[in-house]
Amino acid sequence: MDDELSKILAMPLTNRNALKLERLAGRRLKRGDAAFVADLGIGLARSHRSAAEFDGLFDRLVRRLAVTRGPGNVGQLLRLLAAGGPDDPAYDRYVASVLAACRRPEDLTVVFDDGPEGGAASEELRACLLHELVLRGVPVADTPGVAGWATSPHWRDHPLGGLPLAPMAAEREPDLPYYGIDGGSYGLPYWDPEDRHAAPRLDVRVPAVVETTTAATAAAVAAAVANWAEHPDEPEGRFEARTFAFAEPLEPDAVPGALVALGLDCLADLGDLPDPGEETGFGVVAVEAAEVWQVLFAAASTGGAYDSGCHGAYGRLQAWRSLAALAGAPADASAGEAEEYVRGGAWYRFGAATPWFHRVVWDLGVLAVAPDRRRLAVLAATTTD
Repeated sequence: MDDELSKILAMPLTNRNALKLERLAGRRLKRGDAAFVADLGIGLARSHRSAAEFDGLFDRLVRRLAVTRGPGNVGQLLRLLAAGGPDDPAYDRYVASVLAACRRPEDLTVVFDDGPEGGAASEELRACLLHELVLRGVPVADTPGVAGWATSPHWRDHPLGGLPLAPMAAEREPDLPYYGIDGGSYGLPYWDPEDRHAAPRLDVRVPAVVETTTAATAAAVAAAVANWAEHPDEPEGRFEARTFAFAEPLEPDAVPGALVALGLDCLADLGDLPDPGEETGFGVVAVEAAEVWQVLFAAASTGGAYDSGCHGAYGRLQAWRSLAALAGAPADASAGEAEEYVRGGAWYRFGAATPWFHRVVWDLGVLAVAPDRRRLAVLAATTTD
């Protein structure tokens, strides 16, 4: 440990000193001294972890090493995480997102190397980084330095192990975050809650229907939006996830009437609709499965008004759980089998000017009619700040 670092670690970690240390880390990193930044973070973790300013400063040191290109920066980041990082899988998910967004794939092969540097990477970080790269179109199964770990059977029992190593057909144009040293941003691809629609016909015959919702099915359908309702700082978040079986195939022009007749909580106060064709806040619009996946992925990966979601890798997993359950795929279906159900179903988005929806950015309404047209699944979710 050099003399400067020894003196630094002997100082109290006040807010003012934290700002000075961050600037010092930036200067040393510009000079190519990533090892100093890692040593600083490790030393602070050992001597000042209980300080109120520690978490914020540690994260900024991690962020600097992750976003700044330079030889050895990623290796030093791994050393910092192994020696001083929080024992929290959620932090690995976050770091994987930052690395994938800011670094070239060739810069990240060290994460998958069992040598002195890469050996410091956790299996969680590796698994998350792998799927963050998949989302960005990187052919991980053919990328030198990544392929060996990606195709190894040893991690297949990991929660992410069942996801394919290439994007599926519905995984089109995911909204992925941007990160810089001082912050980040991401898109919100939700449908406009103020959209106006031509009122649908509701006089088309709807076959007899029974509800088939079970606790397990509801949880699977709502996997992508569960964080909207479960986060302690998001009391306004809620969702509705239900499934129904029809006695006869449901024809496309009967879908709006069926939706209104199902007794959904989110449509309880819909009121009288105008004549067909006139403008109204209630609409049911046919969409592609890819559009539904994109919204589900955003909901899971970026979260709602207050929580930060589960980032890209687990966002991919939760979006597929919701999409597969909406399509009626069996709970134990493989990704390929689930994709067949998704491809064969009919997909719709819907919105309504009812009190159940908050009518701000985070409104979501989707439904799927199974390939045999006898099963309908619906997911509605809303939250606000």
